[in-house]
Amino acid sequence: MAKDVLCEVNSCRHWAQENKCNASSIYIVSHSSTDEVRQSAETDCKTFEVK
Repeated sequence: MAKDVLCEVNSCRHWAQENKCNASSIYIVSHSSTDEVRQSAETDCKTFEVK
């Protein structure tokens, strides 16, 4: 399990009680139109899987 990773998306397969993420690794990608991400809204969690 990834250590100290919190997630509020309870429809994800990796979500656990107390908003813990049980995924063994986390993959985050940028969807910003520039090379530099400046806010979380410009990222997506590719680790997400529907329950």
